[in-house]
Parts: sequence; structure tokens; C-alpha cells
Amino acid sequence: MSPTATLAGLVRQQAATRPDHPYLHFEGASWTYAQLDERSSRIATALAADGVGPGDRVAMLERNTPLCLEVMFAAAKCGAVYVPINWRLAPAEVAAVIDDAQPAVFVVGAELVPSLAGLDGTRLLSTDDFDAWAARHEAVDPGAESAPGDVALQLYTSGTTGAPKGVLLSNENLLGRLEESAVLWGYDADSVNLVVSPLFHIGGTGTMLLGMLVGGSTVMLRAAEPGAILRSIEEFRVTNGLLVPAIIAAVLQAPGCQDVDFSTLRTMMYGASPISETLLRQTIHVMRCGLIQLYGITEHSGCLTYLAPADHEPKRLRSCGRPLPWVELQVVDPDTLQPVPAGEVGEVVVRSTQVMLGYWQRPEDTAAAITPDGWLRTGDAGYLDDDGYLYLHDRIKDMIVSGGENIYPAEIENVIVTHPAVADAAVIGVPHERWGETPHALVVLKAGHIADEALVEQIIATCRQQLGSYKCPQGVEAVDELPRNPAGKVLKRELRERAWAGHHRLVG
Repeated sequence: MSPTATLAGLVRQQAATRPDHPYLHFEGASWTYAQLDERSSRIATALAADGVGPGDRVAMLERNTPLCLEVMFAAAKCGAVYVPINWRLAPAEVAAVIDDAQPAVFVVGAELVPSLAGLDGTRLLSTDDFDAWAARHEAVDPGAESAPGDVALQLYTSGTTGAPKGVLLSNENLLGRLEESAVLWGYDADSVNLVVSPLFHIGGTGTMLLGMLVGGSTVMLRAAEPGAILRSIEEFRVTNGLLVPAIIAAVLQAPGCQDVDFSTLRTMMYGASPISETLLRQTIHVMRCGLIQLYGITEHSGCLTYLAPADHEPKRLRSCGRPLPWVELQVVDPDTLQPVPAGEVGEVVVRSTQVMLGYWQRPEDTAAAITPDGWLRTGDAGYLDDDGYLYLHDRIKDMIVSGGENIYPAEIENVIVTHPAVADAAVIGVPHERWGETPHALVVLKAGHIADEALVEQIIATCRQQLGSYKCPQGVEAVDELPRNPAGKVLKRELRERAWAGHHRLVG
């Protein structure tokens, strides 16, 4: 077994071969691979002393910090599973994830602790107390040896019903093809990697692991602030990175962008949300590096297809590229699961060693997502052209992607209909210049109510009380009725067609 076949093996290997090389630059400080190994071993010993062992869950709720990485590798050294949680969730949503994951230890950013006061029966450890807790233990690697097929990471994604689902990703899912990806995307031991995506996303964690696997350095930001991104590119001479389209747009509009030296950039990857051809052309003109579009989902440990720099030509700009060499991809009839001809829209399905092991404690959902012969149903609709390039057409599951965040309309609808004035509701994504799309609610009101400004604010406030702010609709529109098919299902395609008239609804 390769020493870098597991998360624990990766940090052990790089500490042995590149001990003094900086693996991370963050807010004016730097850490070497040896320091990561020492720090993660100390935390692992502390976790083991608290009873954490193989298969246990170690959860973390915190913005991007070095501690997130240290805890992830510490959990791996115990044979435990790391569970990073979206810090943008509302307290009730965090509680639902914790109730599902049942972590042995839950590490929480100090400023986030007060909002979680209602959590009972959970070993909650504030980051304010963390150093003192860890310092009581020696920096001794517990030496747990997990296998490539063992679960290493549990990432949560909402379901169409709004219930959180834990995506189980193995060491092999995360690392098995990362070396080949590094070659495709221009990474090597001299790379300086830029990570601004949150580490609770597969995009953030995956890009971080990519930089570490090649033994390079990573510049990580706590938040994707455009000025900080531009300063980092120049100061650290960044060579590679990943940005979502909303952040690319903000960076290009930031003061001083035209004066920044982008000459060290080899490649810049983008994806996770819709992007316009206009923005693509602007990015090519300003950054003057190889652009790589990635299309992926959490259930596939990230990337499925990529549009290589050489393919960024006018006729290909709306494509999300071709499958990675080790990925089997088909477009099928969603009812029969039989392949459809080139040019015909169907559901995108994939099969590879990157397909998740399943959903945590949800065998029925797992069976619905992965066919008996290993094909993962993405829920995205698209078509393949005659040259094998994939074009995404729409989302079968009605998911909204806003600024890289996956939002499920049913989750919002379930909250809106609790308002006493609302009889029915449907939520769709509508165009947004910065975020690609944002949630918009269409509501049928009960008799005696009108959609004045006060009522609209009440409905949005109801959402804010129960949902993360990014999920809340930015607009509420009253309609007489919602279009439905004979089976009673709301025809969201009809609702979207009106909202997207004159716009390209792209999926990145």
C-alpha cells in the first residue's frame, strides 16, 4: 500500500520526506509538514485519551483555519472519521447534523459556541479551550492504520426533503486518483496552491489535499475576500488554485486588479456554480493562465469532468468538458437508465473509484443513488455531443446552486408553508449577477391576505429563523396558483422558463 493512500499516511509521508517545507501559509504565519505531523499527533493522542477510536466521528464547526486541518489528520491518525460542518447553517440545522453523526467529540469555533447552547449530550470543545486541552498530551502518533477503503471523511449535503445526509468518502475516494489529477491540472512539488473555498466543501478539502499530495505549499484564506486573494497571488507567487465564479467576478472588479502580477499562475480551476461566457472571457483576458472548468458533486469526491485550457475556445465555452480518464460517464433516460443518443438530454450517471461508499445510515437513499452495478445518479440533466463533451442542461432534482452552495427548494418550501398566511409555495433559482442564481419564492396566499411589503418581510423572517441566510429567498412573489402536472407535482420548469427568459442557466 502506498504511504499516501490514506489521510494519515499522507501527513506521515510528507513529514518524513519534506519536513521543513511549508505546507501552509495563513494570516501572516507558516507551518511546515513536520509541524503539521507533530501538531496532529498531539491532538490525536488527546482524542484517544478521550476515548476516540476507529470508526468514531470527530466533528468540527469552524471557518477556515489551520486547526481544521490538524483535527482532520488527527482523527485519521486515530482511525476516526472527520465530519466538517457548514458554519453557515442555522443552529437547528447544525443540531440535526450532530444528531445524525453522533460525534464522540465536537470542536466548535469560540464565536460559534453561544448559538449551540441547546445541544445536549454532546462532547463540545471550544477552540478557546483547545490548546490547553491538547497541551496536556505528548505529540505521539497513535499509529492507527486505516485501509484505503475505510471511511475518512463524512460531508453533509441536504436531501430533496431537507434532511441532512452524510456522504461517506473513503481514503481511496479522496486520494486514489489525486496524483493523476495533479498532472492534468498542472500541480507539482513547486506549486503554491490557493484555497479560499470552505473546508466543509469537497472543493476546499479536495484542493487542499491536492496541494499536499504533491508536497507543495498552500495559501489558505479564512474567507474569500477579493483584496486578500489578489494580495496573496502576488505575495506568495501563487501557481494554482480554485475559485467559484462569484468570487472570480468579485476579484476582477476589485480595486487594483488590473495592476496585479498574475504571471506566476499556471492554472486556475473554476466550477461549483453557473458561469457566463462573458465572465469566462474576462478571466482569460485578465489572469492570462490556463483555465480549467471542473464539474463535480460531493457524492463523487469532487470532479467528474474537466474542460482543459486548450478547450477554452468559443464553441466549447458552454461545455463542462469531458470525463476524467478514469471516469465512466453516460447520459441515460432517467426512467429506464438506458443510454440516450448524443445530443439528447438525459440524466448524467458516472462510475469510478471516486464514487462514495454511500450515505451514513441511509441504505434506501444509497440504493436510490447508486445502481447495483455501481453507477452514481447525479440528478443533473445534460447531453453529450459527438466528441464526448458534456453540456449540462438543467437539474433533475431542482437543486439551486448559489455562489457554490447547494440549496434544495423543498427545504425552504417546508419552512415557508408554516407561515399562517401561506397556502402553498414553490421555490426556484432566479438569475443573479454575482451568485449565478438565488432562491425566489412563489406563494399562494390564503384568503384575506395580500402580498404587501410587511407580509413579504414576515415570510423571509420566518426563513431566517430556521435556515442559513444563504438559503433564504431574496424575493417573494404571490401567484394565484402553481402549475402542476396530473400527478400534482409542481411544474418548476415552467416557473423557471419565465424567470430565465433571456438568460443562460448554466451548471458548473
